[in-house]
Amino acid sequence: MQKTAEPGTESFRDRIATVDAGGKRKWVFAQKPRGRLYSWRTYTSLAFFLLFVALPFIHVDGRPLFLFNVTQAKFILFGKVFWPQDFFIFGLTMITFIVFIVLFTAAFGRLFCGWVCPQTIFMEMLFRKIEYLIEGSAAQQKMKAAGPWTTEKIVRKGLKHITFFLISFLIANLFLAYVIGTTELFKVITGPVREHIGGLFSMVVFSGIFYGVYAFFREQVCTVICPYGRLQSVLLDKNSMIVAYDYKRGEPRSKFRGKRVARLDFGDCIDCFQCVKVCPTGIDIRNGTQMECVGCTACIDACNAMMDKIGNAHGLIRYASENGIQKGEKLAFTFRMKFYCVLLLMLTLLLSFMLYTRKEIDATIIRTPGLLYQQVGKDSLSNLYNIKVANKTANRVPLQLKLEDMSGNIRIVGEHDYIGVEKEGQGSGSFFIILPKNMIHQRKIPLTIGLYDGNKKVDMIKTNFLGFVEE
Repeated sequence: MQKTAEPGTESFRDRIATVDAGGKRKWVFAQKPRGRLYSWRTYTSLAFFLLFVALPFIHVDGRPLFLFNVTQAKFILFGKVFWPQDFFIFGLTMITFIVFIVLFTAAFGRLFCGWVCPQTIFMEMLFRKIEYLIEGSAAQQKMKAAGPWTTEKIVRKGLKHITFFLISFLIANLFLAYVIGTTELFKVITGPVREHIGGLFSMVVFSGIFYGVYAFFREQVCTVICPYGRLQSVLLDKNSMIVAYDYKRGEPRSKFRGKRVARLDFGDCIDCFQCVKVCPTGIDIRNGTQMECVGCTACIDACNAMMDKIGNAHGLIRYASENGIQKGEKLAFTFRMKFYCVLLLMLTLLLSFMLYTRKEIDATIIRTPGLLYQQVGKDSLSNLYNIKVANKTANRVPLQLKLEDMSGNIRIVGEHDYIGVEKEGQGSGSFFIILPKNMIHQRKIPLTIGLYDGNKKVDMIKTNFLGFVEE
């Protein structure tokens, strides 16, 4: 239940904003924001929607630009294929991503959540706008929700939920395109049902999940499921950029009476609650930084509009830091922010370098266990080796093996003098290394084997040759 304020302290809630004292959810009827920042967020969302729809259809050298096929452990980033052998790169990517989140949040708060998070963009810039279009403004929605089930209400509710499900179905298809690729997706859509049971099941499940999230769960994803909001308290400090209410300028509050002179003993906040009405998570930003705040800036636009009406300056609610509000300083690109940006740039460059220098042909060579060496004729010895190759290119590779800087022969077991590896596939084989006895002067001889695709050397592998030393 709500905490009781002690003398000299401020009263505040002890539960999330969308739950009442009895534990029942309070539905948020967010008023549609208007303003400069909302317009910029709309343009950003349009760019996001364009990228989200277009990326699965962009191919480089016959491959999708991005593919995250978890079932086959096959991932494609910027046209490059990654297999389980590249797990260390994924590990480094995850570490870099976590560090990026920590540093970015410490410097810029929840800028990501408010502007480019898919949950926020889909909810506020797509589904919420459709809701306004079908059911009317926030006030009209609230009145209809409290009223009886009339024919109009049933028709509007039904139309909204059908539209929501169809859009969720489209999003689910696009999501699957990132997992299985557009070619396989078209096969699932157009092929016989009995041949694509798994794909169709996934499509229905994802459609249901997206529909449930945007039709019912909504802002609860940000406050209950997403850990980012809960981590704010440990990631933010007093110099972090946040959406903040300037309490020094705004307090004490009073209702606007139409005369500026009557407000000389009061702050600029006229207690109009416009910032609360537009908040998609139902909080009052005047209570300070809160877990539910996604930094969407709707309250900034709403407050600026009211300041225009009463003739006051913008910025009562604005991007600022706690120290900035307390000291009255403007938000600045501090040394700390510059340092974090440099660190983020270095991490990104390191990861980019590793991705760029990653081997397209990855091979592993080991001596066949249980065997030492074999006599070949009167003057040579041989060792048997096994090789496994991962081909990350878009072409079939006839891989040839050559000894580097040493006389000797390599004889591949099989019909061909090469190991064929299909595109984006894996291959294996066995081969003998044959060395003359007069070259064997120690028990273990280090060798370097060159891997060639035609005349192009693609890799070098080091191994050892076991033999005997003649007395």
